[in-house]
Amino acid sequence: MPDDFGRGAQTPGTGERAASAVTQLPATRTVIASVLGNGLEWFDFLSYGLFAQLIASVFFPETAPSTSLILAFLVFAVGFVVRPLGGIVFGLYADRAGRKASLSAMMVIMAVGSLILALTPSYESIGVAAPLLVVVARILQGLSVGGEFAGSAVFLVEHAPPGRRMFYGSLQMCAQGVGILAASVFAFGLERSLAPDQLTEWGWRIPFYAGAIIGPVGLYLRWRIAETPEFTAQRKQKHKASLQHLPEQMPAILCGMGLVAAGTSVSYLWHSYLSVYAVRELHLTRTDAFVALSLSGIVGICVYPLAGWLGDRIGAFKVFFWGAGLYALLAWPLYSFIVASPDLWHLLIAEFIASVLLGAIIGCHPGLLAALFPVSVRSTGVGLSYNLSVLLFGGLAPATVTWLIAKTGSPMMPAIYQIVIVTLAIVLVGALGSVRRKAQRANAAAPPH
Repeated sequence: MPDDFGRGAQTPGTGERAASAVTQLPATRTVIASVLGNGLEWFDFLSYGLFAQLIASVFFPETAPSTSLILAFLVFAVGFVVRPLGGIVFGLYADRAGRKASLSAMMVIMAVGSLILALTPSYESIGVAAPLLVVVARILQGLSVGGEFAGSAVFLVEHAPPGRRMFYGSLQMCAQGVGILAASVFAFGLERSLAPDQLTEWGWRIPFYAGAIIGPVGLYLRWRIAETPEFTAQRKQKHKASLQHLPEQMPAILCGMGLVAAGTSVSYLWHSYLSVYAVRELHLTRTDAFVALSLSGIVGICVYPLAGWLGDRIGAFKVFFWGAGLYALLAWPLYSFIVASPDLWHLLIAEFIASVLLGAIIGCHPGLLAALFPVSVRSTGVGLSYNLSVLLFGGLAPATVTWLIAKTGSPMMPAIYQIVIVTLAIVLVGALGSVRRKAQRANAAAPPH
């Protein structure tokens, strides 16, 4: 049964394996090195979303405000367009050369992209070269981030002891919460301490300088960690990853895309798009949005590991289906709640509920996605399914919803968008029973190390 996924840890002999693995739990340095890139990804991406209106005025000043904002979000989406390519390139590299080598390369490219975005002059200074440089920065970030989630999630899960894979994978999602919290606090501090003209001229660049500085730290940590035991064993068998094997994994890729679609459609509209929605549709301040996002980050840090812990005990798919099903039912009431009473307290209540349900939806994602694919193509498969879904249902969501609101005049468009995507995701994942059972067996057979 799909709801039993995660209970594979309760097979005979697991208790002994888990006990013997206690002394071999992933070291703190390994965990930090694994999740740092994902945290930096969300810090950079959310910073772009939080300051989207300012970025639009700096790089697209000669258009109408709504058009300028759509252009800014389309540039935001450029990074997602190249993410599947990054997932394939870095996934193949990780499956051939090793998880560690791929993670190190991605950290360098991600930091370079952040630095370019921080240093790019305004449109008034260098003309059309300014938005082109922003596009280059987003492409570099997209390529690196395309492999980042898969690489770091697989690395962390393959280091985890049997029976704890969902929990350790959930630490990867905690990094998203840390990134969201850090970006929100950064934005809140800048909003409160700088004058509007200072914020527009140079203040919004500070988070991207910070992201560029974090890069070398992450590279140092990743260069000093050990390769995963499963990849080391696989490399001895001399099985090389190849794109020729991907068609065989199409059912698993579709299942992975369904899992991710439910989470990314919710996440990007409650996170990256929130500051724009709060200001334009709810007529609140950006500071209100930053406070709500800070709450979301804190909730995520608490809920993600709880979801992973539950996934190891009652079944990861069960946690996913409950979270996604409840959100599909509550999305319309949540948005109606804040539209009817648009103030900070109502926004905080809605953000809290959405964040708890989001935690249930995506808390087990790293462990689930890793279990869908064999070791030889695991990074490639996870990267492709994750990034295709994020591109289609997350990266394009802010621009799509902005356009829908402009066309219909209804502030309920985010709710409709999310209900449709989450419902379709539930149906898709629910229909792929054979894939879920195969993943369950793979999780149960995870070797001790």
